[in-house]
Amino acid sequence: MKKIVLSFLFCIAFLSICAQKQIELTSPNGEIKVKLNVGDKIYYSILYDNETLLKDNYLALSLKNTTLGDKPKLVNQKQIKVSENLTPVVPLKYSTVKNEYTQLTLNFKGNYSVEFRAFNDGIAYRFTTNMKEKNDIEVMNEEFAVNFPSDYLLHLQQPGGFKTAYEEAYTHIESQDWKAEDKMSTLPILIDTKKKYKILISETNVSDYPCMFLKGNNKNGIVSAFPKEPLEFGEDGDRSQKLTKEAEYIAKTIGKRDFPWRYFVISKEDKQLISNTMSYKLAPKSELKDVSWIKPGKVSWEWWNDASPYGPDVNFEAGYNLDTYKYYIDFASKYGIEYIIMDEGWAETTRDPYTPNPKVDVHELIRYGKEKNVGIVLWLTWLTVENNMELFKTFSEWGVKGVKIDFMDRSDQWMMNYYERVAKEAAKYNLFVDYHGSISPKGLEYKYPNIISYEGVRGMEQMGGCYPDNSVYFPFMRNAVGAMDYTPGAMISMQPNVYCGNRPNSASIGTRAYQLALFVIFESGLQMLADNPTLYYRNADCTEFITSVPTTWDETLPLEAKVGEYAIVAKRKGDKWYIGGMTNNKEKERTFTINLDFLNSTKNYKMTSFEDGINASRQAMDYRKNELQVKKENTIQIKMVKNGGFAAIIE
Repeated sequence: MKKIVLSFLFCIAFLSICAQKQIELTSPNGEIKVKLNVGDKIYYSILYDNETLLKDNYLALSLKNTTLGDKPKLVNQKQIKVSENLTPVVPLKYSTVKNEYTQLTLNFKGNYSVEFRAFNDGIAYRFTTNMKEKNDIEVMNEEFAVNFPSDYLLHLQQPGGFKTAYEEAYTHIESQDWKAEDKMSTLPILIDTKKKYKILISETNVSDYPCMFLKGNNKNGIVSAFPKEPLEFGEDGDRSQKLTKEAEYIAKTIGKRDFPWRYFVISKEDKQLISNTMSYKLAPKSELKDVSWIKPGKVSWEWWNDASPYGPDVNFEAGYNLDTYKYYIDFASKYGIEYIIMDEGWAETTRDPYTPNPKVDVHELIRYGKEKNVGIVLWLTWLTVENNMELFKTFSEWGVKGVKIDFMDRSDQWMMNYYERVAKEAAKYNLFVDYHGSISPKGLEYKYPNIISYEGVRGMEQMGGCYPDNSVYFPFMRNAVGAMDYTPGAMISMQPNVYCGNRPNSASIGTRAYQLALFVIFESGLQMLADNPTLYYRNADCTEFITSVPTTWDETLPLEAKVGEYAIVAKRKGDKWYIGGMTNNKEKERTFTINLDFLNSTKNYKMTSFEDGINASRQAMDYRKNELQVKKENTIQIKMVKNGGFAAIIE
């Protein structure tokens, strides 16, 4: 009898093991691996060099009447290898991106699939549904659950709720301490395993779907959270709406579709995060056939300095008026700046996009700008655009080049569809879009490349609330997922212990060399010059450098980097190289020896650099401009004081 019982238990155990399908997917170079286990759920673990970084994670998609991924029945699977070259319309890091991965498609009973891709720098997955229903499906929730095998350090951006412009300063939390009742986080988040690995989690190809947030689960792990779909709205001023009724579901969408990619960028070295292109490699192809009219560039911006030029050449009353805007156009023309933005104040009211402020003759400014080879960009609230979607046709007829749209502050399905509707409509009339008060990039900017930047960052408009200890994370996190309209270029620089600055005398924390470096390090298809033309004229050497820095790049080469402490990056455009370095408030001074082995061995170069001056740790505006002859075999010394920087052009 004992033998029969043991034999029966062995058979049950054998059948249980067989019921759980164990599958592996490996990156092209063999270093990164996903181990999948199809049992009561779809589980997966992520390994790097056979070290488990994330363990027994699981995924599911809950529809109104069923949950995809609950007791899944695997029908078949298929693996392929892909290697291709991609050419971005707006190349923020590289003019050509190599896209190489292995792909695993798991097809399940119930007309759905889960697709995994393993890259040499990370892992991604998404759901695909092939429902036959004539009506839309209702998505009640999507489970993204990740477990940490030990205590990790998490770098997060934690808003007070789903209504957010993604402008909160980063917080830094031990994973075991992030409780379910604590504030959730936007994406991206950055995970420090406290060994040699960093993991960046984000999403792309978010279309007709809400953005994902993450929160702690009280078990040393994280789970997803999503805003519900809004159904009814109420009045809430000129730039917002009250949500008066929400659906039970997070999305109502077609039954045959691809869902957003969830991805993990994994790095052995911190600098690999800076040069990653994962969001682009997973993004949808461009919907636009003709992209020749999309012209990234720099833009002179009047809001930060309150439209207040002054000095002996200003013989008019400064403000939001015709003479002042012509002054900005003249400044832009002199330095080859492609655009000026006319921010809040150009129109008579924020609700009417067709009636300019009586002191502003928009048509004359467009004519004058065309004469000076400077395009006009107009600021609008999102609500005004929603109520006047025909304005794109009108603006195109006026000769406007682009629009800056502000205060969305939401990322539910309705608002994500708004982003897409606006981009599509603007593209019909050859207008580019810069989103402020916005999400971080989610892949739509590749589907509609006339979206050339997003804010979604704690940028310089926060004045004293924008400081290097926070901003030094941006190359590794925020800019690592796409374009970032941070609005750099301050000519009044201060150390944090003495900071004081308000419009019109706006100031920044960090040294002058730090400000110049941001134009090299930070990536945006529309790169602002935020300060007053008067100050740029008075600091002509700095202005000449800033306006020489491209907004698009052929190559990006991180040189030295440590998350939260410093970043030094070299970038190439044609045969010129630029170097930008930034550091935090921790060390009084940092010194680096940089090899120039990325230069062409057959050429001699001149390096013009801007360095922190000897007194920059006290007087942040102290800098030194130097010129040096260099070759490929040379090294250079880079010294940066606290909150300091380094900027150079090598030609």
